[in-house]
Amino acid sequence: MRNTPYIVVLAGGVGTKFWPHSRNNLPKQFLDLLGTGRSLLQNTYDRFVKLSSPDRFIVVTNHIYAHIVKEQLPDLDDAQILREPLRRNTATCIAYASYVIQKKDPGARVIVTPSDHLILHEVTFQETIALALSEAEKDSHLITIGIKPNRPDTGYGYIQYIDSQEEVKKVKTFTEKPDAELAKTFLESGDFVWNSGVFVWKNRSIIKAFEEQMPEMAEVFEEGADFYSTPEEKAFVKRAYSLVKNVTIDIGIMEKSDDVYLILGDFGWSDLGSWLSIHQLKPKDKNNNVVDANAMLYDTSNSYIKVSPQKLVVVHGLDNYLINESENVLLICKLDAEKKFKEFVADAKNKGEDFI
Repeated sequence: MRNTPYIVVLAGGVGTKFWPHSRNNLPKQFLDLLGTGRSLLQNTYDRFVKLSSPDRFIVVTNHIYAHIVKEQLPDLDDAQILREPLRRNTATCIAYASYVIQKKDPGARVIVTPSDHLILHEVTFQETIALALSEAEKDSHLITIGIKPNRPDTGYGYIQYIDSQEEVKKVKTFTEKPDAELAKTFLESGDFVWNSGVFVWKNRSIIKAFEEQMPEMAEVFEEGADFYSTPEEKAFVKRAYSLVKNVTIDIGIMEKSDDVYLILGDFGWSDLGSWLSIHQLKPKDKNNNVVDANAMLYDTSNSYIKVSPQKLVVVHGLDNYLINESENVLLICKLDAEKKFKEFVADAKNKGEDFI
């Protein structure tokens, strides 16, 4: 068990782009959006427990979701659920988990994963992770998994790598979500991949990177060594989170470090980032509609209708639309309008907290 990797699952997001199904009190990662009978978080656990063991999992989530994590992942004890008092983005999540692991096992290997992604080809995925774990043993290497893009998507971060015949490639640049023109340029260049958000490293390697690239954050979390896994942890973390910046791991560490390497992944990956991404995965009728409803469609195509089966839905003359009912909200918008969802949710909040 000594060499079994730790699995750090990032599960604190609010899933705005899946509103109205994803709500503040039960966001995307805790929902069964794929109809598998398991939530996205549970699917993530099922995927990684094959590579590790239940006692090696650490889930980082907002404190208001800790009870949901415990309910959905009963094999985890309370100390394995790290409760964030505030949302401070992925650099802070990963720093918190890394310093907790450092206290438990200074020689640990770590896999960091989002809680809400889809992997279709799990055997190939496991082989990719095995290669990454092997590569992470070298020096202070930080390994990221990149996905070959098939369209100029503006919703993903991009990683540029130095092309070579090696399976493990040196990373050249990170770019946060580009505009459409730049995304097209990246696609055409052939040496850019989507950032999957999956990272592999030795824990001491990422600690070293924090000390070098984000020394203020490293100092804050290093001071918690005496408090982690004790009754004082909650108070310490509340103070720590008030002192650190809201920054992604990509901006804070990965784009600055000279120790970042890339492995190309081809295992049927989706970040499940919007209703459009679910539409692309679901079975469709002859007009490219996904129908999860008791519906009658006329002259309607390329749409996604998700409404309670207790209601009859009649739709006429729509193309590229989402019709989505959840509890007290009925949403009708363009299927590819995911950039509008922050505005939708902000305006719905003004109508009342019950709507978000």
